[in-house]
Amino acid sequence: MKRIVILGSTGSIGRNSLDVIEGLPDQFQIVGLSAGRNIDLLCEQAIRHRPSVVCVGDEEGAEVARGCLTPFGIQVTTGPEGLTGLSTHPDADLVLNALVGSVGLGPTLSAIRAGKTVAMANKEPLVMAGGILVREARQHGVDLFPLDSEPSALWQCLKGERIHEVKRLILTASGGPFFGWSLDRMKDISPEQALNHPTWRMGQKITVDSATLMNKGLEIIEARWLFDLPASCIDVVIHRQSIVHSLVEFVDGSVIAQMSCPDMRLPIQHALTYPDRLPTRVEPLNLLRLGQFTFEPPDMERFPGLRLCYEAARLEGTAPAVLNAANEVAVNQFLNGQIGFLDVAAVNEEVLSAHQGTPEPNIEEVLEADRWARGEAVRVIHRMNGRTTVRV
Repeated sequence: MKRIVILGSTGSIGRNSLDVIEGLPDQFQIVGLSAGRNIDLLCEQAIRHRPSVVCVGDEEGAEVARGCLTPFGIQVTTGPEGLTGLSTHPDADLVLNALVGSVGLGPTLSAIRAGKTVAMANKEPLVMAGGILVREARQHGVDLFPLDSEPSALWQCLKGERIHEVKRLILTASGGPFFGWSLDRMKDISPEQALNHPTWRMGQKITVDSATLMNKGLEIIEARWLFDLPASCIDVVIHRQSIVHSLVEFVDGSVIAQMSCPDMRLPIQHALTYPDRLPTRVEPLNLLRLGQFTFEPPDMERFPGLRLCYEAARLEGTAPAVLNAANEVAVNQFLNGQIGFLDVAAVNEEVLSAHQGTPEPNIEEVLEADRWARGEAVRVIHRMNGRTTVRV
């Protein structure tokens, strides 16, 4: 029986992960859960699964959680220290990181150093500090398992293969809700429109990233580190049907693809049960009902976030951390109605262009680059809007 910690258990990935675990009750035991502000759902999850400890975002939420969970003998911790405690839980075999954004870097590094297998839905830590995390994982004999559908598909296609025989990795993208829109039409996109993804139901930040194709760009950087291939060997194609989740082309011209219904429970279960494959609750793929598959190149003029991620991947060093931090600020400002949809990429490009990178940073230099980029993004937005304050 594997003992699991889930960081971010109340989000989309966390909820799907618990659904997978409930479908395989003899395979797993939950030893820790965390949530930010959704205390009511966290308490429901904790009472159902009885972890020894949960972590919440702040002390106000902790007081509510303690009132609910103390009678069940469940400890409640808070903040970054609480996340570190969860990620290094002595009873945990696997830490599932379903956090959102850069907040996941510290807990991921702590879990690796504690010798835990880490299943990564939170791609930002690998974007920010992929070289450091991969190096630490090797030193500590730790596996990093991808949890998102596309990196998981690449992982599955590469099993038993030799990486030097790979010509390129091909990530698929649905194209988001604005596929085929003109730039003029995209100027007036609202947050509500951007959050209406045609295929997946996700949190707000990743949904906006999918609409700008920034999420696919971040996956390029993630895949560069997970599979030890340069970004120049990683391509993106638009596949509107979201059935082919990624492909691998080999030097002999053979292409292997992973296909399934678009349901996050499948890649989650694959990571949790690896190296075994077990029956799932996911609807099986019926090829006779699918009809036509289409594949098209992405438009980097209308979706420049993809181009910026290739540039950050080429630069390496602190550039990916800077781009990620600027994007987190810009997406937040877009959701707050402070900037337009196309402004997200404009902010990101200006911040990345202004950055003087550190080629081989340590973790402190990565974090300093992250802090600088957030401040620079705020200054760029100030100037764009002609205001002296920006709500972040």
